[in-house]
Amino acid sequence: MLKEFQKFIMRGNVLDLAVGVIIGSAFTGLVKSLTKNLINPILSMFAGKTDLSGLSFTLLGAKFTYGNFLNDVINFLIIAFVVFLIVRSVNRFLPAKPVKPVGPTQTELLEEIRDLLKDQDAKTKD
Repeated sequence: MLKEFQKFIMRGNVLDLAVGVIIGSAFTGLVKSLTKNLINPILSMFAGKTDLSGLSFTLLGAKFTYGNFLNDVINFLIIAFVVFLIVRSVNRFLPAKPVKPVGPTQTELLEEIRDLLKDQDAKTKD
């Protein structure tokens, strides 16, 4: 069982995934810092507070901290945009895979129609 586990762990996909998770968490920290140190101060000019996480309201005794949610939305949008840019850039450098046509080609269909018409013409002459 240990050998199977070692073989599984040493597969390329697992290692690639591990690297992706590590880089992803480091990138998340970077984006949170960007939001906290650059974007929130800009938004504070309009909201009046430097820390959006302090924005909240109370309804029937329950406190809703919508500022934390706004921070998370900003973080998500930044990460999603960066991932979009990365995928877009990679797609530009990768050659497009040719799509194989499904079924017969147009030429093959026309030849088949021609042959059917020849057979029909031969039967009507008999």
